[in-house]
Amino acid sequence: MDMLHTILNFLLPHLTISFLVLFYPFYLFIKLVSCLLKKFRFENVAGKVVLITGASSGIGEHVAYEYAKRGAYLALVARRRDRLEIVAETSRQLGSGDVIIIPGDVSNVEDCKKFIDETIHHFGKLDHLINNAGVPQTVIFEDFTKIQDANSIMDINFWGSTYITYFAIPHLRKSKGKIVVISSATAIIPLPAASVYSASKAALVKFFETLRVEISPDIKITIALPGFISTDMTTPQFKEMYGSDFILSESVSRCAKAIFRGIGRGEAYVIEPSWIKWIFLIKNVCPEIVDYVLDYIFVSYLRPYFKRD
Repeated sequence: MDMLHTILNFLLPHLTISFLVLFYPFYLFIKLVSCLLKKFRFENVAGKVVLITGASSGIGEHVAYEYAKRGAYLALVARRRDRLEIVAETSRQLGSGDVIIIPGDVSNVEDCKKFIDETIHHFGKLDHLINNAGVPQTVIFEDFTKIQDANSIMDINFWGSTYITYFAIPHLRKSKGKIVVISSATAIIPLPAASVYSASKAALVKFFETLRVEISPDIKITIALPGFISTDMTTPQFKEMYGSDFILSESVSRCAKAIFRGIGRGEAYVIEPSWIKWIFLIKNVCPEIVDYVLDYIFVSYLRPYFKRD
C-alpha cells in the first residue's frame, strides 16, 4: 500500500499538469457554452411550492419576493410571527397565489418536521426548499465567555438546514425538486472574529456537496455563497462597533435577484457579488497572500475593537 502511495505521489502531479495544458481549454469552452445555454433556459416557478426558512428578513425575505413576482406558492418560516405576516402580505401583493406562515425554530428538530408536514398538508407537495435561516457571530474565539455558547450558532446555521432537509427529501424526490442553501463567502475566505460562523457556513457547503452526489439526479442542489450583504450583520451599527468601514456590502435585493437567477438556471453555485470568485481563485492558488491580507486587516483594523474587559 505504501508503494501505491509513492507511485501516486509521482504520477498525479504530472497527470494534473498534462490535463491542465491539454484539456483545460476544452473544459473552459464547454463551460462557456453551458453558461450561455443556461441564460436561455429558466425554470417556470408559477404554481410551484417553495418553503423558505429565515423568511422574515434579509435574503430570505427578498428571495420570497422574487418567487412571489412569478406566481409561486410560499411557505414562510422564521421565529418572528409579526415579521412573517408582513412578508406574507407583501408576497401576496406581488403575485403569489397562496402564502402560509409557519413560526418556529429551525434548530428544533420537531419544528423542522412541523414545517414540512404543514407545507405538505396545505399544498400537497414541495418543489423548492430554501435553507436560508442563520445567525451572525462576531467574537474572537478565545473571548467566548462560555465556549458552549458557540453551539447555538452551529445549531441554527448548520443543523437547522440539515434537519429540515432530512424531512423534505422524500417530497422533493416526488417533485424532482430543488434544494437551495444560503451559505457564505466566509466558507471559503475566513472572516476574522467570526471563526464559528465561518465554520458553520463551511460545514453547510461540504454537507450539501456530499448530499448532491447522494440524491442526484432526482434532486438538484444550488449552493449560494454571498459576500457582505446589507442585512443585520452589516448595518451601520455593526460597522461602527467593529471598525468595518472597509466592508463593501451589497444591497440585499440585488443579492436575492442573483440567487433567484441562479436557482432558475439550475446553477450548482451562485457567488454574489461575482467578483468574489476571483478572491476564491487567489485563495486556492496563492493561499499565503490571502492569509497575509487577512492578518493585516485584523491587526490594523479589527483587533482594537475586540479589547478584553
